[in-house]
Amino acid sequence: MSLEYKQLAQVRATDTNPTFLYSSGVGETVLIELVIVNTTVDDVAVRIFHDNDGTTYDESTAIRWDFIIEAGLFLPIKIKMDNSAGNLAYRTATANALTATVYGIVKT
Repeated sequence: MSLEYKQLAQVRATDTNPTFLYSSGVGETVLIELVIVNTTVDDVAVRIFHDNDGTTYDESTAIRWDFIIEAGLFLPIKIKMDNSAGNLAYRTATANALTATVYGIVKT
């Protein structure tokens, strides 16, 4: 077993569709810190989805819904993932406005 804290993914959505961020590997437990930063001068709404066993990105898997991230600020969220079929995703209300970075401690 090894434990390592590292950057796991980074995405800047170029449209307003849900964008895949991360899925843990088979046999992994990952303690995730998701950081979403607003790189614009306007406030931007974000939706964050965690489907523990699939790729549904709607109200049924939402963990934040139309949360406003003010210009220049960020939103940190902590999540545990341990199902390789599960997925983490986000949706920005404004294309090219929010950069999402996934950091985590991966236990194998």
